[in-house]
Amino acid sequence: MRKAIMGRKAGMTQIFGADGKVIPCTVIEAGPCVVSQVKTVERDGYGAVQLAFDPVKAQRANNPHRGHMKKAGVDPHRELKEFRLEDTELKEGDVVKADLFAEGDVVDVTGTSKGKGFQGVMKRHGFSGGRKSHGSKFHRVAGSTGQATYPGRTFKNVKMPGHMGHEKVTILSLRVVKLDTENRLILVKGSVPGINKGVVLVRAAVKK
Repeated sequence: MRKAIMGRKAGMTQIFGADGKVIPCTVIEAGPCVVSQVKTVERDGYGAVQLAFDPVKAQRANNPHRGHMKKAGVDPHRELKEFRLEDTELKEGDVVKADLFAEGDVVDVTGTSKGKGFQGVMKRHGFSGGRKSHGSKFHRVAGSTGQATYPGRTFKNVKMPGHMGHEKVTILSLRVVKLDTENRLILVKGSVPGINKGVVLVRAAVKK
């Protein structure tokens, strides 16, 4: 299994490297994550490990979730994530912590981007817009989107106003510049998608 852990984006800061240069960093509160289920090829048809993150009170979880977690001997958690793998030494109830990674590792971070609501074509797609002069009546609108006589319709996938943001985004190949295992903090160089306190997924990079 690729090394992986769930956490929350705490915010951004900066640290100084050994050469004195400033390194912009995103602080991630990583784990602890509990193994809530281990799937095997013989029983389930494929191998996987399910991790649980962010424990909650039992009364805040529904009956199916409580029963699923009770079967593994784990308290209810807010977030569940499954990772495909062929074989693993992890067992139900094991805890995955931030020390899974080390300084210098390269990771991919996945999060949900900030929601921007309903936006026009200039903000959403980067359209240049019309002239700024008086009387043009064409400033921030999309312009023509279809035809008149033939084919007389608007084609699919035409860039138009609509909902922007709140999408699953993965940033590849971010370097771990500092690790604080005592406080469960991972500092990665660069920015990470999502709001502060948003849930993120940190995995070993697929490409360096």
